[in-house]
Amino acid sequence: MIAKGSRARCSIALVPSRPLPSVDSLRCFVAAAQQLNFRRASAEVALTPAALSQRIKQLEDQLGCVLFDRSSRHVALTPAGTALLERARPALDALRACAEVADSAPSRLRIVIGTRFELGMSFLVPVVLELRSAKPQWRIELAFGSGPEILARLERGAVDAIITSAPVADADWESFVLHPEAYVMVAAPSLVSRTPLRVAADAQAHVLLDIDGDLPLGRYALSVSPGLSFADVWRVGTGAAVQQLAIAGQGIAVLPLHMVEVDLREQRLVRVLPELALLGDTFRLIHRRASPLADALAQLATELRARPLR
Repeated sequence: MIAKGSRARCSIALVPSRPLPSVDSLRCFVAAAQQLNFRRASAEVALTPAALSQRIKQLEDQLGCVLFDRSSRHVALTPAGTALLERARPALDALRACAEVADSAPSRLRIVIGTRFELGMSFLVPVVLELRSAKPQWRIELAFGSGPEILARLERGAVDAIITSAPVADADWESFVLHPEAYVMVAAPSLVSRTPLRVAADAQAHVLLDIDGDLPLGRYALSVSPGLSFADVWRVGTGAAVQQLAIAGQGIAVLPLHMVEVDLREQRLVRVLPELALLGDTFRLIHRRASPLADALAQLATELRARPLR
């Protein structure tokens, strides 16, 4: 039994109810144990000698053991101090290793990208899946909408960036060029076999399929051929719907080449008026200049540029 007011020279034992020594206390103890000089040890841990002595006393009181034999000329470890030093050094090394792991671990970033449904499904979703292993610290989320909708989301901060080929200009935005976008005019073979479209005037016997009344797809052809005029326009909401209705022989479509390459190869669609040089566009990744994710978005643009449109 330990007499009141005294501390025993004891071995270090684990007592479940006893509070654990603090990291600062162990740092002070190890410095003093290695230096065996409280003045030099206090400088090492940026404390005054009196403050270091107080930390050591508190640790001894907490453990119920004397850790140092001290006199005016001599400082030495007791057996309990030697035993504690053997445990304290690797414990502090392990804590430093934990801190280094935390410092080196990449921070997790949530990046929200807005784009059109068709491009998102054919291009971005496969890229996101590939980047899950290449960039595990990135969590890329997608928001689909029409061109005007995704621009509005960027303006109000609902997305971090958008991928679009729409013509936009804003001094507060920064853009990265990703891929050129070529367009082709296509139709089902059965449709043009039944009602040929060999010259621009033949378009008057056909329906143009498009997304809405602004003709965001048809303008790539209509802008370069003023004489091109269709009997009617069928507005069907999305590029994917335009593609499917064109395959079904319901009208003429102007679509991105990357979107219909497989359909052309497998002859579900054929090009019409191939001599007509349609306008092209460029896909860009656009974000606000002040975005805290600017560096990550620049890296993302590089990743997207390295992968072909599909």
